[in-house]
Amino acid sequence: MIKPQTQSHPVIFPSNASLGVMLREWRAARRLSQLDLALDADISARHLSYIETGKAQPSREVLMRLADALEMPLRERNGLLVAGGFAPIFRETGLGTPKLVGMKQAIEAILAQQEPYPAFVLDRRWNIIQANAAAARVNDCVTRGAPALHDNMMRQIFNPGPFRDAVANWHEIAGDLLRHLYQEVAMNPADRMAKALLDECLRYPDVPASWRFRDLAAGPSPMVTTMLHHPDGRLLQFFSTITSFATPYDVTLDELRIECCFPLDENTAAICRDLRDGKA
Repeated sequence: MIKPQTQSHPVIFPSNASLGVMLREWRAARRLSQLDLALDADISARHLSYIETGKAQPSREVLMRLADALEMPLRERNGLLVAGGFAPIFRETGLGTPKLVGMKQAIEAILAQQEPYPAFVLDRRWNIIQANAAAARVNDCVTRGAPALHDNMMRQIFNPGPFRDAVANWHEIAGDLLRHLYQEVAMNPADRMAKALLDECLRYPDVPASWRFRDLAAGPSPMVTTMLHHPDGRLLQFFSTITSFATPYDVTLDELRIECCFPLDENTAAICRDLRDGKA
């Protein structure tokens, strides 16, 4: 659907960030008291208090236990270690390197298996790293061959243009994506880029004013149907599933997810088959 992006990710935490501030931000995001976090990390509440105020220097083992208890992503765990005076331990390896050749082949197999329906590989910033041929065919069909404005899923949905115009249920899709972004910002207080992306999406035209405030009672929907206008007036209707890697020990794998789209009706399935076979 969108041309792949291959840029690397910057480190989230600045080098002069306070370890105590980081821990307090993460505790607040997880809604944990000092006592709750201390119990989960198997340290004393006094020791945690001293770490947060800078009166104590934690060991690497303690920092890793705190990161486990806070369910921090691998990139943020590296940042926590650096702030504590230790070297990062989780590597960030490009998918094209020999170390991840097996994973790259597995991803390509999933994308190929999804044919003739769209599938995408996304990173934590909603950048599309890779997509199958079906995604490109559907995009070209509904946009009448117009080039993609962005290689980022959020920007592609929110920025006015051919693809946004093709989304028949734009308010439903855009609203649900914003709920995902709000949740990511709330769950990862160190991710300044997610906050910047949220702010950018809220500035696009026709975004309702009510969306500028997070509705705590409404989370992302378990399944949202994407409806796209076909040039001949028909609708393509898809639902999506998300696949992520279990227990990854590499930052790259920790941040990747694969979105596979499936047809909701035979009309959509037939259009996708015809696009594959050059009949539509």
